[in-house]
Amino acid sequence: MPNQIRTVGIIYNARIPEALDLSTAIVNELSLEQSSWISPAENLEELREQVTATDLVVTTGGDGTMLRAVQVTAPLNVPMVGINMGRLGFMTELQVHDALEKLPSYYNGHGRVDKHNMISARIVRSGNAALPKVEGPFHGLNDVVLTRGSVSRVVTIRTTVDGAEVASLRADGIILATATGSTGYSLAVGGPILDPLSEDLILKPVAAHVGMSASLVLLPRAKVGLHLEGAQEAVLSVDGYMERQLQPGDRVEIEQSPLKARFLRAQPSNHFYATLTRRLGFSIRGQ
Repeated sequence: MPNQIRTVGIIYNARIPEALDLSTAIVNELSLEQSSWISPAENLEELREQVTATDLVVTTGGDGTMLRAVQVTAPLNVPMVGINMGRLGFMTELQVHDALEKLPSYYNGHGRVDKHNMISARIVRSGNAALPKVEGPFHGLNDVVLTRGSVSRVVTIRTTVDGAEVASLRADGIILATATGSTGYSLAVGGPILDPLSEDLILKPVAAHVGMSASLVLLPRAKVGLHLEGAQEAVLSVDGYMERQLQPGDRVEIEQSPLKARFLRAQPSNHFYATLTRRLGFSIRGQ
């Protein structure tokens, strides 16, 4: 928990009109006018400057808003509190109806800081073997996804873990997800759910036509290589919004990031499990 919170930043999803309204209400009704700022999540360059002198970031939107916000909060060790205005909200802490009532307890010294594992990816271009061009690292909280490009054809991916060849597959793509991201795209294609504070990684092929289709749960220290082979172009996506085009021969190197996402929590430690089935759209018998 931060020693003392003086400045609160509010990052909102500009595509949700109500998100700005809620952000403004937080500032006005909780008397934060002299110690706060409001900014849309899309403006990362401006946010980097503002977060430097900020003790707590509140996000209004959903998990996607938090994925953008973490790009500026994680390097500075600034904790976040999320208000869910989306659908699932696995990373968010509060709902719209109770945000104004409960928020003061978070910046008045109550709660704990949960640290979530992140991953980083580098692209090694195939153009010059003697002096390869390297792009990155790109840091993600949810996942790194290598998937087929605009042409609807499978891609060929040779996958290594700690230098050992694990699989060579033809598939729609492959996902490397953190525990936080285990409830995202990885889950949608049949991957396991991990405790959000786990540092393990999930390697999950997407619609494998040839080769391994099962998930692998990897140790936090694992280093994964994704080698794009064949003749098809592909796209590398980090957390669903940072994208880079890949050419055959390029490879992606993925490992645990030195950065941690910090979430300020006041909910009980079992809150993730207590709300898991509801967030996934299932009901518990008798409720």
